Amino acid sequence: MEQTSFKVYGYRWIMLLVFMSVVAVNQLLWITFAPITSSAATYYGVSDLGIALLSMSFMIVYIVISIPASWVIDTHGIRVAVGVGAVLTGIFGLLRGLVAPSYTLVLISQIGIAIGQPFILNAVTKVAARWFPIQERATASGLGTLAMYLGIIVGLILTPYLAIRYGIDGMLAVYGIVSVIGSVVFLGFAKERPPTPPCPAAQEERSPVFDGLRQTLRKIDFVLLMLVFFVGLGVFNGVTTWIEDIVRPRGFSITQAGIVGGLMVLGGILGALVIPSLSDHYRKRTPFMVLALAGAILGLVGITYATGYWLLLGAAFVLGFFLLSAGPLGFQYGAEVAYPTPEGTSTGLLLLVGQISGIVFIFGMDSFRSAETGSMTPSLIVLIGLMVLGLLICTRLKESPLMEEDVSR
Repeated sequence: MEQTSFKVYGYRWIMLLVFMSVVAVNQLLWITFAPITSSAATYYGVSDLGIALLSMSFMIVYIVISIPASWVIDTHGIRVAVGVGAVLTGIFGLLRGLVAPSYTLVLISQIGIAIGQPFILNAVTKVAARWFPIQERATASGLGTLAMYLGIIVGLILTPYLAIRYGIDGMLAVYGIVSVIGSVVFLGFAKERPPTPPCPAAQEERSPVFDGLRQTLRKIDFVLLMLVFFVGLGVFNGVTTWIEDIVRPRGFSITQAGIVGGLMVLGGILGALVIPSLSDHYRKRTPFMVLALAGAILGLVGITYATGYWLLLGAAFVLGFFLLSAGPLGFQYGAEVAYPTPEGTSTGLLLLVGQISGIVFIFGMDSFRSAETGSMTPSLIVLIGLMVLGLLICTRLKESPLMEEDVSR
């Protein structure tokens, strides 16, 4: 008789928590300049696009580093790979604060932090698979991804206040200290694996990294999921990068822009708690991804057309709740349909296409803004159309075979 019982350990929650800490810090450093684009452009004497480059550097670097980082994660494990990302985040986060007055040196520091990003983010589903049973993995992935949103929301809301009170150099110094603390916490408490696996032995089997990569790209459901991530992550990266420029032509301040972006991510935090948990509870993935994309479209329509502040806040919350909850659920679904491909590889591919689309969408949104008013409404309408296309693609996805197998046990 097949053994269906296995042991899980309480330390899995500590492991998840320390992983979340370094994820949050890394994303805080990424989003730093988005809510203060105009102020930072004046401070450094560069264009708005020059400030956007500080965020885009993460996406550009990710394209180059993602696959090697996934190989390190799947070959050498969580503690080594995420440890590399944590050290880079701590060192260059602190350096960024020390060289704050120089745009060139800040950009170099951003690139150093960006190199560490895929070593951290690509490990989300690896942490879930190594420490959690299958029926908890979407929840664990949701919490790991939630840490991304926590870092972003802190950056969007807190940065304008710190910049106003302490100046941009003081704000970057504060974030440099935070980056060191986050890195030390991970290195001090992270463990590679529990004493025994949290799942049946058969679910522990994985393909070699590059074999898994080839196998994954032959699976139609995963390829379709990549298209969905291309649109969804592109929309998220584009909207968060240009959040101040989106709302400024309607008369909103940088502080209000930060609150709008922060509320969007707050909605994502709640969504990442609710939607993946429901998916685990009902043992279904695809219906909840369809629901998430449909809700995100409604929120994006609101962001595009809302002129009242409260309506804009409500739309931002709805967009965040649904769009950002689709992320962790999609990561886990991708890991399951790509099985036995290692989780770092499958997650890395999904994030990779999202970084590519983020660059395309950011440049596209800047190119299509109104020359007279600076409005980004035309480009937002295009994003709505792409989201509808992503929803239609999502309806073609088949249910996760690993989840169906778990239900049949």
